[in-house]
Amino acid sequence: MLNKKSFFHHRFGAVAVIVLMVCSISFVTRVVLMIKSWNTIELSVFRFFAIFIVGLLYDLTVSSFFAIPVAIYCWLMKDSWYQHKWQRLPLFLLMAIISFILVSVAGSEIIFWNEFSVRFNFIAVDYLIYTNEVLENIWESYNMPLIILVVILVVAALLLLVRGRITASQQVSMRFFRRTIFMVGFSLLPLGAYFLVNNHFKTISNNNYVNELGGNGIYEFGAAFWNNEIDYHQFYRERNDTANFALLRSMLQAPNATFSSDPLSIERVIKPDSPQHHWNVVLISVESLSGDYLQYFGNREKITPYLDSLIPKSLFFSNFYASGTRTVRGLEAITLAIPPTPGQSIVRRPHNEDLFSLGAVFKTNGYDVRYLYGGNSFFDNMGYFFGHNGYQVLDKGDIPNQLVHHTTAWGIDDEATFQYTLAQCDKSYQQGRPFFNHMMTVSNHRPYTYPDGRIDIPSTAQSAAGGVKYTDYAIHAFLRDAAKKPWFDQTVFVIVADHCSRSAGKTDLPVNRYRIPCLIYAPKLIQPAIENRLTSQIDLAPTLLGLLNMPYTSRFFGFDIFKTPTLRDRVFISTYQNLGYIRNGQLVILSPQKKIATYQPNFETGAAVEVPGSDSLTNEAIAWYQGASYAFKNQQLRIKK
Repeated sequence: MLNKKSFFHHRFGAVAVIVLMVCSISFVTRVVLMIKSWNTIELSVFRFFAIFIVGLLYDLTVSSFFAIPVAIYCWLMKDSWYQHKWQRLPLFLLMAIISFILVSVAGSEIIFWNEFSVRFNFIAVDYLIYTNEVLENIWESYNMPLIILVVILVVAALLLLVRGRITASQQVSMRFFRRTIFMVGFSLLPLGAYFLVNNHFKTISNNNYVNELGGNGIYEFGAAFWNNEIDYHQFYRERNDTANFALLRSMLQAPNATFSSDPLSIERVIKPDSPQHHWNVVLISVESLSGDYLQYFGNREKITPYLDSLIPKSLFFSNFYASGTRTVRGLEAITLAIPPTPGQSIVRRPHNEDLFSLGAVFKTNGYDVRYLYGGNSFFDNMGYFFGHNGYQVLDKGDIPNQLVHHTTAWGIDDEATFQYTLAQCDKSYQQGRPFFNHMMTVSNHRPYTYPDGRIDIPSTAQSAAGGVKYTDYAIHAFLRDAAKKPWFDQTVFVIVADHCSRSAGKTDLPVNRYRIPCLIYAPKLIQPAIENRLTSQIDLAPTLLGLLNMPYTSRFFGFDIFKTPTLRDRVFISTYQNLGYIRNGQLVILSPQKKIATYQPNFETGAAVEVPGSDSLTNEAIAWYQGASYAFKNQQLRIKK
């Protein structure tokens, strides 16, 4: 029999049930994630209790939001209706829906943690937009019928556990005026949580895993959703624009560069000191190709045998760093040569048409310019971005079915796209035109399946190692076939990753997670060498154009590293909120709320120790990032027509 004095024996007792459910499920999720990360969180007594105390704050915040529809139901339901059993059905249905969401999210969060080692973030928000591709990918990667059955059983068990408490709340009568007072009082909780709580409260340690465990995935998802575009001037440390651009111009100055007279611009004329080479270029941006997949960087799995064999025959950049953690960040850096601006990549933003891009430079010089993608170019706004910035966009819808051997949610096999790329190269050559073809791979992506019989790792293994090795195989097949073409000896092949496979670590920006391979291969044109200088992904475009001795008027924030003094070496790494600047062995991180911190990073492990910052290094970091935001906001990246 129910205790008449039970806390749940109250008209709004169902609200308390929601709070109990959210906090319990979140607690279990936090424990599971803690166990999965046990070797990386460097736990102490303080950190252990801090994780759960801060976590409880976020759990209560989330529960106040989930309880809103239940509270409204309890408020509006008439006393006369409460005496009828039929009115229990809507409340139980509402509780079932909320329970299903909570359990499903908990399971999804564990899967997301396995992939990224963080709570839900900006990536999860992006994935929500592309529901079809993401759901297909999940269905191919996991035993979803079993998972759905388990979720339904857990939800049923939860409802059985709280059934008595829900029933108790429905047996209490309360006049409308008093219900209204309770409703107003309850409303103060989500309102207070909305205005007073932010996702920086979880920053309780220098260990990022600890901070992530103290958070709440649902809250982090909401925070990322509402802050998907972040205004630099509102949230980050600023300096005078004139001083910023003066510093940028000094950092970008080169013997072959002449700047415009506008002091708030980095526009400069690049004039080579020797004749231009009208070589063809094929740029292959490889999905999630971490540097540590290559044997050159210490990997012992031998999953990139061809790429490793290509290093001694190429111009290889051994200290090359990705700008961000998403494909669109890699494409932004490679195409626009601009540091990452906070929030969305420019590839995904409105008003991103007619920008000064690598493709635009080639097009101005008479090249056929294409972007080739084995997936649906609608994804991540790639089709619109490239299509409105001088490229002809060709995706899986353009690739003949007879070339396709395998299909996943993300697109067709890399072999098919490479074969189609060969056909486009042939087409330009037959028309007597030089070509710049930028091709993006898709096979090295979960569920990591590919055509059978290509490599010694079966597709059924669905392993990241298999995805990497298959892409390595496809690149080998492509270059082997290209070598038979009449245009091969006059073509430069660039192979570069878009980003690493994993970006999470003990610190906000673990530098080792951003190192990626970059090779420039042209056996008859470019002398093989190992380039050890610190090189940013945004430097690829101007360095490539420099190798071609191509004259152009540049608005790139990247520079030709062979025309720039070594002492200016720097790289940019970022998440959607934290902006990192590495120079002279130190890492400056700019964060929202105008925070700045300087670290001494370990480039091999990703660990970092906070150190006193220097004004000169801090000013440089601000200049690059504020300058990039200024240039995009003030349309300085647009091509003048």
